[in-house]
This record gives sequence, structure tokens and C-alpha cells, in this order.
Amino acid sequence: MQSAIILVVLNLVPKMNSHIAFLFSCLVISLITSTISASGADNETDYQALLHFKSMITNEALSSWNASIHFCDWSGVSCGKRHRRVTALRLDSQGLEGSLSPHVGNLSFLRGLFLWNNSFQGTIPHELGRLSRLSFLDFGSNKFSGVIPTNLSRCSNIEQLGLHNNMLVGSIPKEFSFLSKLTFIVLDNNKLTGGIPPVLGNIISMQVFSASENPLGGNIPDTLGSWKNLTEFYCGSCNLNGTIPHSIYNLSLLTNFTLAENQLTGSLPSAFGAMLPNLEFLQLRNNRLTGPFPPSISNCLKLEHLEVNKNRFSGMLKIDFAKLKYIKILSLGKNTYGFGEAGDMKFLDSLQNCSRLEVLLLNDCNFQGVLPTSIGNLSDQLSYLDLGGNYLYGNLPSDISNLVGLTTLALGDNRFTGKIPSIIGKLRKLQEADLSGNQFSGPIPDAIGNLSLLTGLWLYSNRLESHIPSSLGNCHNLLELQLDDNTLSGRIPKQVFQLSSLAITLNLSQNNLIGSLPIEVGDLKMLTSLDLSNNNLSGNIPSSLAGCTSLSFLSLKGNLFHGMVPPSLSSLRGVVTLDLSHNNLSGKIPRFLERLIVLEYVNISFNDFEGEVPVMGVFANASAFSVLGNTKLCGGLPELGLPKCKKTGKHKKQFPLFVIIILIASTFSSILCFVYVCCKKKKGQQSRSLRDEGFMKISYSELLKATDGFSQANLIGEGGFSSVYKGILEDHDDRLVAVKVLHLQNRGAHRSFIAECEAWQNIRHRNLLKIITSCSSVDFQGNDFKALVYEFMPNGSLHDWLHSSATTSRLNLLQRINILIDVASALDYLHNHCLPTIVHCDLKPSNILLDDDMVAHVGDFGLARFLGTNSNQNSTSGIRGTIGYAPPEYGLGSEMTTSGDVYSFGILLLEVMTGKRPTDGIFNEGLSLHKFAQMALPDHVTDIIDDSLLNFLQEDATPKHPVLANAKKIEECMASTIKTGVSCSVDSPPHRMNITNVVHELQRILETLQNI
Repeated sequence: MQSAIILVVLNLVPKMNSHIAFLFSCLVISLITSTISASGADNETDYQALLHFKSMITNEALSSWNASIHFCDWSGVSCGKRHRRVTALRLDSQGLEGSLSPHVGNLSFLRGLFLWNNSFQGTIPHELGRLSRLSFLDFGSNKFSGVIPTNLSRCSNIEQLGLHNNMLVGSIPKEFSFLSKLTFIVLDNNKLTGGIPPVLGNIISMQVFSASENPLGGNIPDTLGSWKNLTEFYCGSCNLNGTIPHSIYNLSLLTNFTLAENQLTGSLPSAFGAMLPNLEFLQLRNNRLTGPFPPSISNCLKLEHLEVNKNRFSGMLKIDFAKLKYIKILSLGKNTYGFGEAGDMKFLDSLQNCSRLEVLLLNDCNFQGVLPTSIGNLSDQLSYLDLGGNYLYGNLPSDISNLVGLTTLALGDNRFTGKIPSIIGKLRKLQEADLSGNQFSGPIPDAIGNLSLLTGLWLYSNRLESHIPSSLGNCHNLLELQLDDNTLSGRIPKQVFQLSSLAITLNLSQNNLIGSLPIEVGDLKMLTSLDLSNNNLSGNIPSSLAGCTSLSFLSLKGNLFHGMVPPSLSSLRGVVTLDLSHNNLSGKIPRFLERLIVLEYVNISFNDFEGEVPVMGVFANASAFSVLGNTKLCGGLPELGLPKCKKTGKHKKQFPLFVIIILIASTFSSILCFVYVCCKKKKGQQSRSLRDEGFMKISYSELLKATDGFSQANLIGEGGFSSVYKGILEDHDDRLVAVKVLHLQNRGAHRSFIAECEAWQNIRHRNLLKIITSCSSVDFQGNDFKALVYEFMPNGSLHDWLHSSATTSRLNLLQRINILIDVASALDYLHNHCLPTIVHCDLKPSNILLDDDMVAHVGDFGLARFLGTNSNQNSTSGIRGTIGYAPPEYGLGSEMTTSGDVYSFGILLLEVMTGKRPTDGIFNEGLSLHKFAQMALPDHVTDIIDDSLLNFLQEDATPKHPVLANAKKIEECMASTIKTGVSCSVDSPPHRMNITNVVHELQRILETLQNI
């Protein structure tokens, strides 16, 4: 390029005076050379800025950024064609982890910076204010914290700014008012406070403003009426108060307007629809708006989405919906439109022309009268219809069967009478049907079995009679079935109990059902709540009920059951509430009830139980159980006031000789077994069942107080099923604990809780995390709450020590080997010294906790399995460990085995020694952590060892540290350790190393290191 320019200059020289030509040539060539030199320097600045950017990325996502190609050709980098300066960084959704380098501020030609959907953390560098050419900045969906730098206001050319879905605090900078070209700003889902600055009204170019899900507070500034070009405004869930300024209604270009879930008051102007004619999306739900809802909304001919539910609107609806031909979502519920007049629901007629209507919510509106037959003329696209909580009466119009697109039909809490029309069976797409709280009578129509997609059926609190139709057995997707509080009779069809999909509730209580409980009840393995109370069921409680291993609530009270409580029910280890009262049950109170550690309340009153009342477990708290009306009971807590139990005398009996011989032989055999077990126990730490320990009772309020309201500051870990908080139990000697709170809204969390409780009930070892107690209750909002309380581990998790940037020091070699021995010893105990054998199923560094002395403790038994028993084989169906640590056979559907744990341990060992996660970016195209380690054996182990470990060895390899100075022997020990990890993590389960041998090998390696 340089030589070409010089040739052009030289071609001009013959046309000039020779002296002038010489001077001209020198001057031009000098200027060109200096310009090109300066350009090279600027390129170098961009190159160094990109290297600094890469250096603060903690994973391998930018491994392609290297010197083999020009930086302008790096992935995600765009440069200008003339100056070869960086003009854009497009790195959306690249899995980047780390912090943002301040050197980005040196990319002076940058116009676009796109880092959306990564894992950047830390603060946004104020050096970005140097980017005077910047037009587009998108940092959305990251983990940025701290305040929004006011220096961004110096980016005078910025047009679009995206900072949504982060953890930003502080206020919206007032300095943004200087950004005269800003058209688009998105700040949703942060923690911003301080209100909306009124000075933002100066940005007359604003087209889109979005700040939803921030606790901003304050009023909506009147000055925002200056945004004449505004088309979209989103400020839902911002804690805003006051009225909507009248100036907002002058923004006639508005298409999307959201102020949902605030505390706004006042009324809407009658000309609302005429003033905002371009509205397509209007969301005002969950406020305190009053007055009539303006009929002028029909002027918004493009309206598709209207949500004004949960306000205080009143007055008859007089909207001509026929004009809203594009409407899809119409949510008007929880206001007061009805006055018991004939025309209360006349507006339904005008909805017939809304052929795109999908959702219609008219619940809790005080509508009264008969449901118009015109309901059947609504759009066949209608999927969600909610008329619940009104005062509608009369028969349900059969025309409702025309709504063939319905997936949800909610008519509960009205006053409908007559029979449920069998024609309802035509609604083949129906998934949820709520007809509860009415006065329907007659039988449940057999046609209900045609609704094969049903997931929820609520018919409780009606006057339904006759039998439960066996056709319900065709509803193979049912999760919840509630038929309680009717007058149903006959036997419970076994087809109901064969609905293995039932996972939430089966409630048949308060009916007139008769007969025995079918053995098929045991097929409800996923069911959480079973209520059969207050019927006329008889016979024995079937042993098969033990198959309902997921139950947390079981009520059989108020029936005619007799006989003993089957011992098999001891497998219901997740039961929190058990009510067997008001039956004819007999025998002794089952002792297994003492051992159900999550059991909070048991009622066995008014039966015919006899003998001693237990005093352990749930029976240790007089308010947690009831035994009233059992006249043959004795003992128990003093508060019960029962007579003391009489000691039975010993009576001598003459035994035949053959009986004595059998007894002697039996005793001798028992002694031999005892000696064998004792010898076996010496090989490892022994467990002590949780039932032998006195566990403290702890409430939700105590845990709330201990963790400062489960504050973010006390959050020390988070997973798919739970969050773990640090806490101090003030009422228990200020004991420091870790509180694991289950995310019960996540599918599988409840089963994880049950599995973990079941595991902790059977194990105890120095290298297993010590459980203190559990809590299964409800929070202050009435939601289910479950938590496990553990001994606090002050040194955090092994994952933190291996990978967290917050950990300033690293583990030395001896510490790593000791930790691996601890983990292997725990597995050896679970696999070889527990009865039944326990498989952990989720061994990984984040589940290894370290105490004050850096002793490792294995935790999180939420996926644990018991081998040789059916107690929890389905408790975590579909969940097979963590990607990278789960053995390959699990992905093919194989059963959980101890060799699967050995595989996970092998991967964990290799991660401890190499510092690389099994999901590291370098492991692709057939390369795995196992192969990576295997290829290094036996002579290149130091090439794969964790750099921090090698640095530690080099720093301490001095005459003062002879143990670490002997590098050859240390390298051999590391090679032996890697070899052990490789042997544990081979693909073939039968060829994996035995965990007992693993313990012995690691102990040998440790002894070698200590004796160097």
C-alpha cells in the first residue's frame, strides 16, 4: 500500500519544476509514512485491548483468539475496511465467564458492543465513557452488579442501551438526559431504586423505555409526556404509586403500554381509547385503578392484548368488542362490573366477532344471572375461559361444547345447578376443568373419560351422586383429581388407582364410598396427597399402600378400617401428616412412626390401639399427635395423663429337648454372625441411625430468623432443587448451620427431599455431612416449605477451592490427596458397610464440603438410591446425576449402581488433580477429561496437572522443604493418582476399580508422600 502511494506521487513529479517536485515528494512521502505508522500504532492499541478483554475471561470460550490470524478475523470481531480498527464486538450467547476489562474503553472506533446472554460479573467499567462513537450497547442477561456508571452519558452517539437481567443497583443516572440520540433503553430485572428521573423527559428521541421488575418507587414523571416518538413503555412491577399523568395519554404513537403490578390509583379518562388509538398491548393489571373502564377502548382497533384484571374498576361493561377484531388476550377479572341486572353480560354478544380470541378471563366480577347461550358462539380459537367466582346460576349451556379449542375451563365458585352435560366430552383438548363449588347434581358423566388430555379435574363441593365412573381411567395424564364433598357412592373403581400419572392430589373425602381399599392404590407411586377421609370404606388397610412412596399427606380418618396398621407403611418416609383417626384399627401403635423423621403430625385417635405410647420422634411433642379415644393405651408423655404401663411377669415354661437344641444352635449361629459383623465393622466407620439421636425441633420462623429472611447475603449455594443459606440458630446456643431450602415449585424437588431424608435416616460417617434436623412446614404465605439443616462447613465446597476466583489460596498436594481419601472412604462406607447399600448418584466437587480442618464431607443425597429395596427406586425418576460426572451407561437407561459412583469419583479425582472441569471447552470432538488424563500417562503427567499445584510445588521446592524438593518421587505419586482416576472412569462398569482398593491405593500414595 505504501509503495503504491509513493509510485503515484513519483508519476506526478515530471510535471513539476524539479526543485519543487523534490520538495513535494519528500513532504508527501513523509506525511504518508507517519500516517501509516500512526495507523499501525492504533491497530496495536485495539489488539492489546482485545487481549486484555480475553485475559479476564475465566473459561476457554475465546480460545480461537490467538496470533495465528489477524485480530480483525477473530470470532465476533468486526473491523472497518479502511483503517482496520475494531468497530463492533458481537459476542452474544458465547458462554463467556469473567469480568469486563476496562481496556475495552481503548477501542475508540467501537460502534457496537454486544455481550448479551453471557456470565459477566463485577461492575461495568466507567472507562466505557471514552467510546464516543458507540451507538449500540447490549449487556443484557449477565451478572453485572454495582451501579450504572454515569460516564456512559459521555457516549454521546449512543442510540440503544440494554442493561436488563443483571444485578445492578443504585438509581437510573440523571446524566442519561444528555444522550440526545438515545431511542431505546432497557433496564428490566435489576435492583434499581430512586424512581424514574424526571429529567429523562429531555430525551425527545426516546422510542422504547423499559424498566420493569425494578423496585424503583415514586411517581410516573409528568415530563415523560415529552417523548412524542415513544412507541413502547414498560414499567411493570416497579413499585410506582400516584396517578398516571395526563401527559402520557398524549403519546399517540404508543403501541405497547405496561404498568402492571404497581400501586397506581385514579381513573382512566373516558377518551382513553381515542387518545391512544395505536395500542396493541395494554397491561394495567394489579393496581388500584377505579371508576368505569372506558368504552372508548374499542377505538384501539389494533389491540391484541388487554389486561386490566385485579383493579377496582366498576360499572357495567359497555365496550363494543366487535371492533377489536385482532384481540387475543382479554383479561378483565377481579373487578366489579356486575349489578344483578339483565344486561350484566350482554357484552358477550359483541365478542362473537373476535375470531382470534384465545384467552377470556372474567372471574370474580360480581356477574349475576344465567350464563348466556351466546357463550357457545365465541371463537373456536378460545383456549382459556375463566368465569369462576361470580354468581352465575341455572344450567350450564350445552352450547359450551362448541368451544372445541378449550384447554382450560374454570367455572368454579358459582351457583350452577342441574347435571354436568355429557356433551362436555366433546372438548377433547381440555386439560384443566374446574366446576367446583357449585350445585351440580346427578352423576359424573361417563363422557368425562373422553378427555384424555386432562391434567386437573376439580368437581369438589357439589351435589354429585351415584358412582365414580371407571372411564376416568382413560385420563392417563391426570395429575390432580378432587371429587370430595359430594354424595358419591359405591366402590372406588380400581381404574382410578391405576392412574400412575397422579402426582399432586387425589381427594375423594366426604362422600358415601364403600368397600375395601383396592390393592391398586399402591400404583400411585408419584402421588403427594391422598385423602379418603369421611367415607364408609372398610376392611384392612392394604399393605400395597406402602407403594405410595411420594406421599406427604395421608388421611384415612372417619372410615371403618379395622385390623393392624401394616408394617410396610414404614416405607412412607416422606409423610408429613398422617391421619388414621375414627376407625376401628387395633394392635399396638406402630413403632416405625417414631422413625419417620419428616413426620410433623399424626392422629390415631378414636381407634382400638393398645399398649405403650411411644415417646420418640413425633411422639416427643404432645401437640404433634393425638391418641384420644384409645382406652387401652398407657405410658407416653406425662401430658397425656395415661396410666403407667404394667410390667409383665416372667413365667417359667418347660421346653421339649428338641426346642432347647434348636435354641442353642440358633444362639451359637447368632454369636458367629455377631463376631463376623464386628470384624467387618472394624474396616470402616460405622453408621448410627438417625432414629437413635434426639433431633431438635425447628420451625419455619426460626429458620427465617436464622438466615435473616433467607437473604441474598447469606446465600452460599444454589442448585436446581434447592438454595443453601448460612444461618445462626439463636435459640440453640447460636449454632452456626447451613439451611438447605427446597425449591418445591421445581419438578422433582419434593422427591429429592424425601430421598435425602431417607438416606440421612440410615447413615452416619465422619466423611458424610452431618444433618442436624429437618423442617417440613408452611411459610407465612401458606406455601409448602421444606428444608434440611446441616452442620456448617466453614471452608465451603471443593468446587470453590478448585475454581472460584474468590478463593485466594489453592490446595496443596497433600491436602488434595487427603480430600480424595475422605471422599473415597465415604463411598466405601455407603457401598460396602450400609444395609441396604446406598448409591449417591450425584458425586461432584460442589457436593464435597470442607470443615475447619479441611476434612471432606460428602453431602446432598437428593438423588440417592437404595439397592435391594423398592423404597425409593422411583423417587427421582428421570434424574440421573450431573452432566460430566454421570457415567455413560446412565444415559442409555441403565440402573443406578455403585460402579456409577466410582465413575463419578474418578472424574472428580481427575478434576482435583488437573483443575479442569469435565465440561471444559477443550473437551470436544471425542476428547474427554478421562482421555485427556489417559494420554498423559505415564510420562507426561506434569503437562496436565493443575497449574496452581505445580506453582505451589515450584515455590516450595527449597532445602527447607525436602518433602516437596524430591520432584521425581512426587511426580510418580501424581502419576499413580491420575492412573487411579483413569481406572475409575473407564466406560465399562465391570472394569472400573473397586472403591475399597481405591482407598488403599490413595492411602499408599499419601504415606509415600509423607515419607519422602
